[in-house]
Amino acid sequence: MDFSLSLHEFWIPLGQILLVNIVLSGDNAVVIALAARSLPPKQQKLAIFWGSGAAILMRIVLTIFAVKLLTLPYLKLIGAVLLVWIGIQLLSADEGEENVSSSDNLAAAIKTILLADLVMSLDNVLGVAAAAKGSMPLLIIGLAVSIPLVIFGASLLLKVMERFPIIITIGGGLLGWVAGEMAVTDPAVSGWLEANAPYMHHMYVGPILCTAVVLITGKVLSNRHHDKSA
Repeated sequence: MDFSLSLHEFWIPLGQILLVNIVLSGDNAVVIALAARSLPPKQQKLAIFWGSGAAILMRIVLTIFAVKLLTLPYLKLIGAVLLVWIGIQLLSADEGEENVSSSDNLAAAIKTILLADLVMSLDNVLGVAAAAKGSMPLLIIGLAVSIPLVIFGASLLLKVMERFPIIITIGGGLLGWVAGEMAVTDPAVSGWLEANAPYMHHMYVGPILCTAVVLITGKVLSNRHHDKSA
């Protein structure tokens, strides 16, 4: 194999895939850590295991349909709404609910992780598929690399959240930001926005608005939970 050919057809795309995974797998790790933060240590590990496994499986399925998914209108808009809702729920969660069993808490955390992973794996898959340029070996490598990134990232974030609770708020804001980016790039609205409201793309208005909605609504609901439990 000619080295210059392999460089441009394999090594450079591989480097791009690694970078995409490092950047985008962080979102999944944030969701897993947020959803599992109030569980006992043993159940945190179970939530990370099942949540990470689900993220990888969904990426494999989504990769098969990646090209088609790029053209589907309203898919990203729906995903954006779901992410905003998930971000609000994670920030407003009442960690003092003693009447809920630990198994119910674990099940609820896994459900939240599954839904969020489904939404955010779309961006990861599309990014990896674009970098792979149709190469199946590169796609497989990209999927394999994402496994330790998600698991290690979630485990590390859980430890950081215990020492610095502000990370929880930052994580919720990140979900809002990702939701805003997804919304303005949906094929159903991206063309109209570019022609009539380009600032939505270039000034990050969409991400900023969604981040504000998640943080403000999550804070209000969290205060209500604390007031009721007081």
